[in-house]
Amino acid sequence: MAKILIVEDDVSIHNLIKELLIKEKYIILDAFSGTEALLIIEKENPDLILLDLMLPGLNGEEIISKIHNIPIIVISAKISIKDKVNNLLNGAVDYLTKPFNSDELVARIKVHLRNNKVKNDELCYKELRLLNDNFTLVINNDKVRLTRTEYAILKQLLINSNQVIPKSKLLDLISQDTQDCDENSLKVHISNLKKKINKYSNKKYIESVWGIGYKIYE
Repeated sequence: MAKILIVEDDVSIHNLIKELLIKEKYIILDAFSGTEALLIIEKENPDLILLDLMLPGLNGEEIISKIHNIPIIVISAKISIKDKVNNLLNGAVDYLTKPFNSDELVARIKVHLRNNKVKNDELCYKELRLLNDNFTLVINNDKVRLTRTEYAILKQLLINSNQVIPKSKLLDLISQDTQDCDENSLKVHISNLKKKINKYSNKKYIESVWGIGYKIYE
């Protein structure tokens, strides 16, 4: 499930948005200042950011200028067209004024998460970045070359990171990217993929669920 960072120093508004998105089953990250937001973004790499502009520390405009490849929806009391235009041109993907409609906010979040997933050439999860470029996995700053089959397996595990994928379903999902895998060889490919990841990270990312299939560790 997507991770959403809420950057809002007004506790009542922050909690209202948080409760709303928890009901939608999103993973929520909290920041109450611009400086705290940047630290969380660097550590957690959220899928989307909900950003107030008037923040202690770094303001919202400064955060927008520093963040790339993560969709930012501004939620602000600033209602002037100039503010909206400037923030959209500087990198925000959307702009909602306070007070906002809850249903509209959820709808816009879903649209931008979907659009970002389609247009991005990479999948991200914690310190992993799977590039759609010669089957490359980036772990922090280290590049790891994957085989076509390893890439296909990891791609599906990351896309479906909130669930266990049965072996038969995983084989069906990866068949669109590779034919070089069957039930007998799947375990070998998974093992090789784990070894490549473990060479550059001490975190476990792929979990074998006995008798069922595989999933990404949460």
